[in-house]
Amino acid sequence: PVILSHHMLPGLKEGQGKMSKSDPSSAVFMEDTEAEVNAKIKRAFCPPCTAKDNPVLEYARYLVLPSLGRLFVPRRDLNGGNITYRDWEAMYLDFETGRLHPGDLKPAVARALNRVLEPVRQHFRSDPRAKAILAEVKKM
Repeated sequence: PVILSHHMLPGLKEGQGKMSKSDPSSAVFMEDTEAEVNAKIKRAFCPPCTAKDNPVLEYARYLVLPSLGRLFVPRRDLNGGNITYRDWEAMYLDFETGRLHPGDLKPAVARALNRVLEPVRQHFRSDPRAKAILAEVKKM
């Protein structure tokens, strides 16, 4: 067995200090489908101009930026045009000041999370041993 420790991510719902295994909608799991990730992030608590305790920003900070090195946010020219974040501080400041809106952040984070998760999904689809281990873990 291997244990990976990381920053404790908050739950995706308002007021959830941490993810909950008993509430599957409170977190993105490695085996979630693309559609599930998109739906969870779309419904996630992410009020405009509130960066503190914002789970969508936390996912960007602790999962997307370390894995991909950047977060690309496509936006209409009317909303400032496309922007790429390579550091957490700039993203935080833009969100806190309203230059980055949840309507732009959420789909960008969902797309990025799906990019990060796709090799994991592929591994569990194609490796019978990995598939069996995942089934055992899900029983717990």
